[in-house]
Amino acid sequence: MRGQALWYAAVGRAEIRDADAPDPGPGEVRVRARHGAVSRGTEALVFNGRVPDSEYARMRGPNMDGAFPFPVKYGYATVGMVEAGAEPGRMVFALHPHQTLFTLPAAAVVPVPETVPPARAVLAANMETALNAVWDGAPGPADRIVVIGAGVVGALVAYLCAGLRGAEVTLVDVDPARAKLAASLGIAFAPPKDAPQDCDVVFHASGSAAGLATALAAAGDEAKVVELSWYGAGEIPLSLGGAFHSRRLTLISSQVGRVSPSHRMRWPHARRLAAALALLGDARLDALLAPPVKFSDLPAELPRILAPGSGVLCQRIDYA
Repeated sequence: MRGQALWYAAVGRAEIRDADAPDPGPGEVRVRARHGAVSRGTEALVFNGRVPDSEYARMRGPNMDGAFPFPVKYGYATVGMVEAGAEPGRMVFALHPHQTLFTLPAAAVVPVPETVPPARAVLAANMETALNAVWDGAPGPADRIVVIGAGVVGALVAYLCAGLRGAEVTLVDVDPARAKLAASLGIAFAPPKDAPQDCDVVFHASGSAAGLATALAAAGDEAKVVELSWYGAGEIPLSLGGAFHSRRLTLISSQVGRVSPSHRMRWPHARRLAAALALLGDARLDALLAPPVKFSDLPAELPRILAPGSGVLCQRIDYA
């Protein structure tokens, strides 16, 4: 059978092309997409041709076609229904580019729990990133925790941390409108100038040098700063002078491609993704979803969605 897929064709240009979706063989399923999501941070780098040459291999997503910089079929958040193969009629999540119909090994799809609406399940990849970051940062009950950057991943990190008994969690962002998002998730909010100080754990997810500076300033002595932002081919100045060494701060990277070392021996990727899906049962998380766009309209809408300052959080895609 034939479906359609979104391809990033050149800098600032995407297009829809025909795509094969063969009949499933033994141990395979064919999935018809219902909903998807644009990962604004990563896909903006792909859309603008800012994936560094050195990262071409590591940046290849599951089931990606083409090659960096262009043309490339990219994306990793699709929810659909199994229409052929094992368990037909089952709603599943797949780390698959934006495509209407596709065939995968049955082991490559994860059932969506009945407690999670399919439209909200598109947040699974972002929740998996946030879960891995929390494992990397290892905050505990009663800790003072600050998250710099109220995008989707930052908000989800703050949401997970807020579940720690007695923890003081603050979400920090330059956009005052994100205060409403924080309130909807039951989390305190502050602009950068009022960011808490002397924090036990700091997560940085703003994607900016100014945000990283705010994160370092918010950390208490001997605290850990977890860097989630990925800057692509950009260079970000980082001030390691002043009191950075005397305060003995720890700056670590967090990236979803590998399970956090604290859990790696016991948690394969499939278990982590299934756990991320199960964590999406809270209706408050719908606040992260932007009004949907039709898949057919996606090439025309991407410049707006991916533009700096667009205000879009998780852009949902509807296929039907």
